[in-house]
Amino acid sequence: MHIPSETPKDECGVFGLYRHPEAAKITYFGLYALQHRGQESAGISVNRGINDKIFSHKGMGLVPDIFNMADLERIEGGSAIGHVRYSTTGDSVLTNAQPFLVNHRHRSYALAHNGNLVNAHTIRQELEEKGSIFQTTMDSEVFLHLFIKSLIKGNVEEAVLKSVSRIEGAYSMILLTCKGEIIGMKDPHGFRPLALGKLNGHYVLASETCAFDLIQAEFIRELDPGEIVIINEDGIKSLKHPKAASQKSLCIFEYIYFARPDSTICGQNVYQMRKAHGRQLAKESHVDADLVMPFPDSGNYAAIGYAAESGIPFEMGMIRNHYVGRSFIQPTQSMRDFAVRIKLNPVREIIEGRDIIIIEDSIIRGTTAKTRVKALRALGARKIHMRVSCPPHKFPCYYGIDFSSKGELIAASMPLPELTQYLDLDSLHYLSVEGMLEASGVENPEANFCKACFDGSYPVPFDPNFTKQCMG
Repeated sequence: MHIPSETPKDECGVFGLYRHPEAAKITYFGLYALQHRGQESAGISVNRGINDKIFSHKGMGLVPDIFNMADLERIEGGSAIGHVRYSTTGDSVLTNAQPFLVNHRHRSYALAHNGNLVNAHTIRQELEEKGSIFQTTMDSEVFLHLFIKSLIKGNVEEAVLKSVSRIEGAYSMILLTCKGEIIGMKDPHGFRPLALGKLNGHYVLASETCAFDLIQAEFIRELDPGEIVIINEDGIKSLKHPKAASQKSLCIFEYIYFARPDSTICGQNVYQMRKAHGRQLAKESHVDADLVMPFPDSGNYAAIGYAAESGIPFEMGMIRNHYVGRSFIQPTQSMRDFAVRIKLNPVREIIEGRDIIIIEDSIIRGTTAKTRVKALRALGARKIHMRVSCPPHKFPCYYGIDFSSKGELIAASMPLPELTQYLDLDSLHYLSVEGMLEASGVENPEANFCKACFDGSYPVPFDPNFTKQCMG
């Protein structure tokens, strides 16, 4: 069973490389760069050109814990795709780890998917009634069933176009075919990022440009919303989704939280946009204080922008322990704050007797924020003001973020004065929707971003009676 965390999680990161002699090893490093997008499982699938078969290796945990040199050499081949996962649809078990591999008529196909299909439950029921057997609880498997059924009556290109015409929701997907083709697909609204690059003449696809930086690939461009690229021995071919969207809807939370700050999405550097959000936040909510501080790594870059705009000194009042692994002794009830303290340690001399502005990138369920404020009070902070570099989350996300019910969102159930008191703050202010869009630096931002979690305006309709848990 998937248990929601305090911090929001994106579903995953994807990577693909066409015909390279060290495809598996390079894909490993690509996934390493995308590790922030998912820490539950990872996998690599490779087509080695031997009897049209695809070989896979995947496991639960972090990329360096799953793969060693022997694993990578065993699956080394010509084309590869990779995936890192955080579950939002389906249980966190090895069966659901991606890429998904299917065999049909002695041929293999593998798929890596980032996003969430809002009509997967309907299509799955339809397919099961016609005899289809599913191996996982993931929505991504629905696409593979559609693809294989369409492939029986046409070629790969026709099968892809027919399959994407059936699915709805958020997806950036990479398909590896039995012939070693790499096919990148982006939904018509463009919810999730997917970029195209080139490494020594070999095409590469990745969720974020930071992966290109690590492997020293040249960034070419981002895929357009609704674009499908087929990469094979003939080069690269671009197709358009059969159904055009009314507007672009890139998830603006990519800039606020998910993406690495050294990535560029839709021409905008993530680091610079987070700083701009911090500057705008300072304009909207100035308060006198002795220092501005983030809780690493939450709000770091927005805090830099806030401090620069306000003229209040920026300080690192909490120091992060970078050597804490995923597995450490779990705290008992009597030691319930241990999990926080093992990762972050305060600089008492900076905090004691000071008026402090904490910058957070978001408040989802409120438990972490409350714990952090309590710790600062215990250290002798005189006044604590919290500033949040995005608007309040009041609506569930159905497009690939793991808060799928309104009851999980504290801002949806508490008005601002009550929430301020609950968190034991002297003041609390969120960045306005208008300020967030203005600071984005994107032309006509209202028509380019999905901000449904803030305003409830959902670009793609969904069944309100269906939740992600139904797929589990």
